[in-house]
Amino acid sequence: MEGQPIHKPVLLREVIELLGIRPGMKILDATVGLGGHSRGMLEAAGGEGQVLGLDRDREALSEAGRRLAPYGDRVRLVRTRSSRFPAVLAEAGWEKVDAALLDAGMSSLQLDDPERGFGFLHDGPLDMRMGVEDGGETAEGLVNLASYARLCEIIREYGEDPQAGRIARAIVSAREKDAITTTARLAEVVWQAYPAKWRATARQHPATRTFQALRMAVNEELAELEAFLKAIPDHLAPGGRVAVISFHSLEDRLVKRAFRAEATDCICPREQVVCVCGHRARLRILTKKPVMAGEEEVRDNSRARSAKLRVAERLPNAGADVAG
Repeated sequence: MEGQPIHKPVLLREVIELLGIRPGMKILDATVGLGGHSRGMLEAAGGEGQVLGLDRDREALSEAGRRLAPYGDRVRLVRTRSSRFPAVLAEAGWEKVDAALLDAGMSSLQLDDPERGFGFLHDGPLDMRMGVEDGGETAEGLVNLASYARLCEIIREYGEDPQAGRIARAIVSAREKDAITTTARLAEVVWQAYPAKWRATARQHPATRTFQALRMAVNEELAELEAFLKAIPDHLAPGGRVAVISFHSLEDRLVKRAFRAEATDCICPREQVVCVCGHRARLRILTKKPVMAGEEEVRDNSRARSAKLRVAERLPNAGADVAG
């Protein structure tokens, strides 16, 4: 990894402060990436914490292992999806954690490698899988086999692109002539699909949102986030905290709604006169609004511009619920 730019974890100071990192904590880093947040949290804990770090990406885990090596057996890294953290906790003998972090963003390792197919600044195969060893659908398969309707839905929902219909039609038309197999070819198709006036005034390449949408679909990112949010309250110790960093409005809304539901006693429909759900609040929201990076951090790390951090705390008296 020599010669690579220094990895800068976003909102690190805010994560450490809001998670209340201190010596002796058991910390779950559900998307450890290159290990920047984990290293920062271990430093804040004076080297006296324990981290269980998960990631789908074998290369990222290898680099995280190198960077976290000074902490020895205080760090355990596992290649798996974030949604499968309960099984990993059980295997490690951890009943509860004191702090949990999920960073929904991409690592620079993934974005900078053309062979991974996440970007289009350099040509490469259309892959986009975070866990290549797991198999599954690639972006190439999705682009060349999905129906117009599915492509349009993916680009409109995940990419929030108003030109989703035009882009989907352009992709279908192009693949009828020849399969779309590289990032450069897909970027070209999207570029041509955009109206000239839009291209002239766009602040970013027209293909940016399409690539984001395909990546989210290939990796089932929203489903992964939902599964994590649903399970994490059961695995927080009383007073334990969970932090989620999102980079997409859909992700942030999922986190906001999940935290709000777990901070509410009754989650019955509004028209329900008498509560029948029996739900009791398990979390206290610590961030009424998402925490965002300051101007200085954005200057140093442009990736931080769209980052939003939300944090919630497990209520100390919530141990009488079904999983507590």
